[in-house]
Amino acid sequence: MSSTAIRRSDVLYTAVATAENGRDGRVATDDGQLDVVVNPPKAMGGSGAGTNPEQLFAAGYSACFQGALGVVARNENADVSGSTVTAEVGIGKNDDGFGIIVKISATIPNVDAETAKSLIEKAHQVCPYSKATRGNITVELAV
Repeated sequence: MSSTAIRRSDVLYTAVATAENGRDGRVATDDGQLDVVVNPPKAMGGSGAGTNPEQLFAAGYSACFQGALGVVARNENADVSGSTVTAEVGIGKNDDGFGIIVKISATIPNVDAETAKSLIEKAHQVCPYSKATRGNITVELAV
């Protein structure tokens, strides 16, 4: 087991979601908090009538990264109040079929550009989504 892996006994929370009909159907969580229609985006030949997996991934990644930014900021005594994190998730063809690429942009109004850059680089090291994707996909960081 790698040093970043956790044991099942260390899990604090498990999200459970079930998809019906893949990219052109419905996704719902077991607790009913999320229940959405999913459709391929128009850019990929779909109706675009619902959300899509890339939007859901972008939402989760941006929220998780914002949380990691807060943890890093507390450790650095930096003020990240009023900050935002945006995740752009792109999907496209690669040698194996399809792959994704991510751009994480942060706006941190209460620190200078150098501090903001340092904070997002450190957040990228502790964010669970960043850890899960490291070495698997391209993730670009921007302030």
